[in-house]
Amino acid sequence: MEVITKNLLQPSYRELVDVLKSALLDNFAVADVEVVDCPDLTQAPFGLAAKGICGSPRLVEVGGVPYLMPLPDFDKVYNIDTVCEQAGLPQGFVLGAAAGPHKQIGLNSELMPNLTAGADSVNGTRVSYVNKEDGCCVLLQKDTKDLSFLANLLLCEGVAGKVLKIKASRRTGKDNFVSCLRKGLASKYGTEAVGMGGVFLIEKGNAKFHVMSDFSEKPLVTEDDVNNWLRFYEYKSPLVCLSVFISHDPGLELRLEHSHGFNISGEGGHYHYDTTPDDVEYTAYYTVAQSIVRVDRPGSH
Repeated sequence: MEVITKNLLQPSYRELVDVLKSALLDNFAVADVEVVDCPDLTQAPFGLAAKGICGSPRLVEVGGVPYLMPLPDFDKVYNIDTVCEQAGLPQGFVLGAAAGPHKQIGLNSELMPNLTAGADSVNGTRVSYVNKEDGCCVLLQKDTKDLSFLANLLLCEGVAGKVLKIKASRRTGKDNFVSCLRKGLASKYGTEAVGMGGVFLIEKGNAKFHVMSDFSEKPLVTEDDVNNWLRFYEYKSPLVCLSVFISHDPGLELRLEHSHGFNISGEGGHYHYDTTPDDVEYTAYYTVAQSIVRVDRPGSH
């Protein structure tokens, strides 16, 4: 299985404060970015499996959309422990967005990985899927280390350290919170890729999410095919979202941003954007990745 590692640009946090705040103020009425000591993210409302998001941080992308559509390749099943070993941090902490383990769940699903790898694993992973009877979202906590088809992950030692605390409210532009940050980095650094991962909280307002329906027997070829297959929902805050993004693809066929989230009402899935721009409030904690590890890139065989 192909594994490629590339180093990423790591601008100073002081520089990133200005770059990200400027980008946010083009899209939100109120925004602030500061460098802080990472709070204990095991505590509510975040509930992560490790206290921090620091310590040799790296982004990991596994598989990709071509393994899911137009028709799924059911052999594409991955194990988090193995992925962490491939990425050089076998006892690491993992968070992010992925497709759920279809062999365990019994159908297609969205995965919110939130766990420590290795023997003494702490696992707060969640999975969401569409209830076939009523079309509603089902959210479960799932003690699994498996995933299918694709994943976008932050892998680190899970310790405290300096992070970027990002706040934004009252969206005035068209970009979602993550896209705004990513595009700000892309505008500043161009083809020098900067990667970030962490967690954001939608404290107020609602947001649009999707959950994949069960596997389609018909090939999903067009955008309409995909949108008719996905199930879209509007979820209420507070919403905790596990988030990974990179400003530029250095030739690795990367997904530039991917965030999955959930609320206390038993809903979860893939984050799109907030639907109440006048009311929305975000608070985020992000770390800057040292490298990107690409595992089992489609077309690499």
